[in-house]
Amino acid sequence: MAKSPAYPTAQQSPGQHKLDSRPVVAGIVTALVGFTSSFAVVLAGLRAVGASPAQAASGLLALTVAVGLGVLWLSWRSKVPVTLAWSTPGAALLATSGTVDGGWPAAVGAFLATGVLIAMTGLVPALGRLMARIPATLAQAMLAGVLLQLCLAPFKALGTVPLFIAPVILCWLLMMKLAPRWSVPAALLVALAVIGISLASGGTSLGDGEILPVLAWTTPAFSLQAMAGIALPLFVVTMASQNVPGVAVLRSFGYDTPWRPAMLVTGAGTAAAAPFGTHAVNLAALSAALAAGEEAGPDRHRRWVAGFTSGLAYLVLAAFSAALVTLVTAAPAGMLEAVAGLALLGTLAGAVSAALADPEDRIAPAVTFLMAASGLAFAGIGSAFWALAAGLAVRLVLQPRRPGAAS
Repeated sequence: MAKSPAYPTAQQSPGQHKLDSRPVVAGIVTALVGFTSSFAVVLAGLRAVGASPAQAASGLLALTVAVGLGVLWLSWRSKVPVTLAWSTPGAALLATSGTVDGGWPAAVGAFLATGVLIAMTGLVPALGRLMARIPATLAQAMLAGVLLQLCLAPFKALGTVPLFIAPVILCWLLMMKLAPRWSVPAALLVALAVIGISLASGGTSLGDGEILPVLAWTTPAFSLQAMAGIALPLFVVTMASQNVPGVAVLRSFGYDTPWRPAMLVTGAGTAAAAPFGTHAVNLAALSAALAAGEEAGPDRHRRWVAGFTSGLAYLVLAAFSAALVTLVTAAPAGMLEAVAGLALLGTLAGAVSAALADPEDRIAPAVTFLMAASGLAFAGIGSAFWALAAGLAVRLVLQPRRPGAAS
């Protein structure tokens, strides 16, 4: 079990840490930012691969509960400010994948397989080494290509529903200037307000949408297309864009991530919740800094409380998941995708930058990016798989043999 390193801490009188509310506040903020900044991406992804509104609501509920329970266990056992999240890049991948052979049950089977692969990464070191052999530039290029279409959605929507989208974009831009961390949650609040005003002014009823959270079981089905088109790219994107950066973020604050327990908990949680619509649970990346940094208090050994509190906050947020889905479902066409696109703009910029960071190796990432962005589907398998395969092939052909490599 990993322990946080013995770094110097501020002098505290006995019992002072019990009165320090900063870890608790930091944990609540971590959960709020993580949930509100990307739940629209999750809904867009689940709907794109065939989920009904009720199944998408179940998926969001199951994800939120799985994240909350996983954080509670890991932070309590390790006494490290470990935080979890759902795979936002993975949800974006789903949003551009479309339905596969076998429909929603096959997608659920792919989610289950993804959970097994994540858990196996913790159990079998060779699998982790195999993942490490995939060039990071290609993984980031694949992610950037997948994100492109979704990130175009806010600007496309300006041409169809400008009165609905313009206030959301303006709010996002203003908050990016004033408080970047809250830019997407603020844009989401504006979007919900716009939806509410639209419904009230038009006299539209929300209908019989569920307000209380309900889990909907789907028996998994398995198909080659779903495994290659969803499970494998989802696993690669989750590991490269969430788990590996999550470890790096914790390390930057002087903490060792309990890698094996984290992979087992997130993998098992994903697999167990997959029949209810969970696509992938993983280590938090960007939001991890909120619980591990100075905002969680001066005592480094008490910051695990921030992680634990975020788990409790996620469980509270789970109770509101169905109501949010019901409201978002009533939104004008394109509104959900537009909010999701704004949430992913920063991720897209980071992925493009990382993919093209090496001036000696840009052609293979460029091919990977364009293939992923093309939306090509062949043999029932989506563009993410073919993009990664094409990038690896181009890199193999173009990469020069290093002098003395055979010696």
